[in-house]
Amino acid sequence: MADHTDDGRWTVTTERLLLRPGQVADLGFLEDLYSREAVTRWIGEDAPLPPHAVRTRLERWATCEGPLTGIRLAVLAQEPPRPVGVVLLKDTPASDTGEGSGDIEIGWHFHPDAWGHGYATEAAVAMLNHAARLGLERIIAVTDVGNTPSQAVCRRLGMEHRGTTEKYYGHTTELFTLDLVQWAEAQADG
Repeated sequence: MADHTDDGRWTVTTERLLLRPGQVADLGFLEDLYSREAVTRWIGEDAPLPPHAVRTRLERWATCEGPLTGIRLAVLAQEPPRPVGVVLLKDTPASDTGEGSGDIEIGWHFHPDAWGHGYATEAAVAMLNHAARLGLERIIAVTDVGNTPSQAVCRRLGMEHRGTTEKYYGHTTELFTLDLVQWAEAQADG
């Protein structure tokens, strides 16, 4: 895995993936991704997003470059070259205020055509390595109660299931946590 900065922004290349900041060229893919009920039902959206909402989201993401403001990277498969999803690291919104809770969350949104290939796990490992280099000590993941595929990714990452919570996003979610210091040490020994 190699990572580098490109114009001051973080990118990473893994065995099969390129993670980089979103670009205008990604807009068509993102509009397709977030127009799919199979994707949006798991990420707290009441309905698929219209194209103008996706454009607004991409513009907002371009201004966020830290874990408290959010890091969102496009995930591209290298063979054949194509976008497959998004991986993110961000301050999780608290249910009571809608504002950041101070708990940094890892998440992923992948196109249904990319499901089942291990891309979410591979991209999440790269993002966790980056989070460890940033000095973060604890990462959480929250999933919809019925989102067993994302829960399986959390387990593959070594995250500990803490049960359900209503602390985030204004509804009941499954909570997973990861001691990032221990995780990074295990990766280094690895």
